[in-house]
Amino acid sequence: GPANGSLADRQSFYPPPSAHASAGPPTSIRMRRYALEATPLACAASRAALEDAQIPARRVTHLVTVSCSGFSAPGFDIGLIKHLDLSLEVARTHVGFMGCHGALNGLRVARAFLQEEPDGCVLLCAVELCSLHFQYGQDPQHLVANALFADGAAALVAIGAGHRHQHGWRVGPSGSTLICDSTDVMTWDIGDHGFQMTLSPRLPDLIAAHLRPWLDRWLADSGLAVATVGSWAIHPGGPRILEAVSTATGLNHAALAPSHSVLADYGNMSSPTVLFILDRLRRSGAPYPCVAMGFGPGLAIEAVVLDSPDG
Repeated sequence: GPANGSLADRQSFYPPPSAHASAGPPTSIRMRRYALEATPLACAASRAALEDAQIPARRVTHLVTVSCSGFSAPGFDIGLIKHLDLSLEVARTHVGFMGCHGALNGLRVARAFLQEEPDGCVLLCAVELCSLHFQYGQDPQHLVANALFADGAAALVAIGAGHRHQHGWRVGPSGSTLICDSTDVMTWDIGDHGFQMTLSPRLPDLIAAHLRPWLDRWLADSGLAVATVGSWAIHPGGPRILEAVSTATGLNHAALAPSHSVLADYGNMSSPTVLFILDRLRRSGAPYPCVAMGFGPGLAIEAVVLDSPDG
C-alpha cells in the first residue's frame, strides 16, 4: 500500500465497490496521494544512499529523479532539495513515464553528466507508488498487475572520475533496443481511475525469442559475452519474465537468484527494483562486470554494464 499507510488507512483508500465507486478512487485523488507520499519515501532512500556513500548532500551537483506512477509539480525532486538541504542550484532532470527500466535510463543520464563534469556528483532517486493504481473488477490483465506491482524507492550516488571511490562500481556502456511489432504487448495508460497496465501473454515469448541476438551484439561491442559477465541484475517483471530471460541467455537459477529474491521480498516495484538488486549484489561482493537489464513499453530493452572502479 502507499508508503507509511496503516492497513486500515489503505482499506479506507480503496473502499469495497459500490454503485457510487464501482471503479475505485478517481485519478485526481490517487495523484493527490502520490504527491503526499512520494517525497518522504524519496527522502528516506536518498538519505540512506548519501550516508552509505559518505558524501554530504551539499556536494550533489545533479539530481536525477525517476518515476512512472505519478505526476505532481512541484515534484518530489523539489522535495528532495528542500528536505535534504541540497544546493538550490542543483541541476534537475526527471526521467518520467518510461516504466520498469527507468532507473537504467537514469544511470545513462548520470554517466553523461559526469563525463561532461568529472568533478560532479549525481544523486539518482527512483520512486514508485504502484499500489495507487489498483484496479477494481475481474479483467485478467488488471488482476495480474494488481498482484505483481508494489511500492518502493531506491537511490544511489554517482561521482565523476575526478573523485574515485574505492567501494563503488563504475557505470559503463549502456544499450537500448526496441522489439518490432510489439507496441501493444505492454502498455501503461492514464485512465479515469488510476493508470492502467496491459501485459500480453506474448511478452515472455517475445523476450525469449529476441533478447539473445541483440544482447550478444551489444556485449561484443564492449568486449564481453554472456559467459564472461560476472553477475546479472535482471528486472523481475514477473516469474515468467525471468524464465524467458533464462531461456534466451542460458543463465541458470543461481545467476538469476538475486532477481528472484527481490521479487519474492518486495514484488515488482517498477523502476527502483533493479537498484534493489544491484545493492544486494554490491553488498554480497558479487563478481563484475555486472549487467543490469530491464524491460518496458515499446517493447523496449534497456541494459547497462557496471564494472570495478579500476575496470
